[in-house]
Amino acid sequence: MNNPETVNPDGTTPEPAVAPPGLKGLAVADTELGDVRGQEGFFHYRQYDAAELARNNSLEDVWTLQLRGALPPESIMVEAGAHRSLPNSVAELVDATAERVADPMVTLRVGLLALGDNEGRGSMLDRSIEQLHDDARRLVAVVPTILARHHRVRQGEAPVDPDESMGHAADYLRMATGQVPDGSAARAVEQYLVATVDHGFNASTFTGRVVASTGADMAGALVAAIGALTGPLHGGAPSRCIQMIDEIGTADRAAVWVRDQLDSGGKIMGFGHAVYRAEDPRGVVLREAAERLGGELVDRAAGIEDEILAVLAEWKPEQRIVTNVEFWASVVLELAGLPRAMFTPTFSVSRAIGWSAHVIEQHGVGKIVRPSARYVGPAPEVAVMG
Repeated sequence: MNNPETVNPDGTTPEPAVAPPGLKGLAVADTELGDVRGQEGFFHYRQYDAAELARNNSLEDVWTLQLRGALPPESIMVEAGAHRSLPNSVAELVDATAERVADPMVTLRVGLLALGDNEGRGSMLDRSIEQLHDDARRLVAVVPTILARHHRVRQGEAPVDPDESMGHAADYLRMATGQVPDGSAARAVEQYLVATVDHGFNASTFTGRVVASTGADMAGALVAAIGALTGPLHGGAPSRCIQMIDEIGTADRAAVWVRDQLDSGGKIMGFGHAVYRAEDPRGVVLREAAERLGGELVDRAAGIEDEILAVLAEWKPEQRIVTNVEFWASVVLELAGLPRAMFTPTFSVSRAIGWSAHVIEQHGVGKIVRPSARYVGPAPEVAVMG
């Protein structure tokens, strides 16, 4: 990108370099946090295979990795549990918002901003790296608390307070459902959360980094990222996948259903990805998790998946369309007993970890993100100097 302070030899301002639409394929920053290799069907967190981390490690392990750069023994599990509670004033505001607003993502944004203000956490320019890590842990830790509290208030049920002795994923399920979850179900949800902590420079991550570059506070950067996530072109909707499975019913009906959808210009939820051309490794991990839980829904989903992939291969034989993370995530979340209205918000429980790590990394760059735009409107009238 041209330096806006430079000028051409004739004194005119040089034209800015033109980026591709959506910045596709353009590297706009350096990161040590991870990468996605779509052609290979591989992604990693720092130097570790992210799919293997989802298979073998806890969410707290990966949270530690992304914030501190190393896997345990230096775990943040105890810190996360201790930070999961909301101050009374923030809890009251969350409850009041939930009573008036149906969307849990709105309540989440209100709660995070209120917590940041309540604890006096100002501009990142005035915070040490240790303080920024503390800000990140504190704000990320309350995401499941706020979301679960919103859901229970909307259902007319009493909120469930956090249990700091429990893992992040298990306590989220307990707070949302009011029941201590089965260990296998909690682990399956934890694997979903680990698999979705980070995924390259997606729209919400980039948004959080842009806001961080201005020196805004941690809460402001995270809330901006959440705002990007709420857009239907980014956040996705696992709940739509489980609804699709319900609508199809059985595998023998899938081919006709899919062809009808394609003929009418509809989308097939849970299939295709902007980056992956090989198998989405997150979907592979979550299919394994679902199969360990077992049951009629898993068998039916597997048959439906096979039929959908076969039709999509006929529809676009030149393009490999793969199952993405949402299809099997919807099955895992359904089997774990999480309410469908909470499927999409659950994504932010894990991605907030990735956002916070990116926000801290961007802060370390010490330079505001300020690209140029190419003007394509009517030619301006140039004043004549007399």
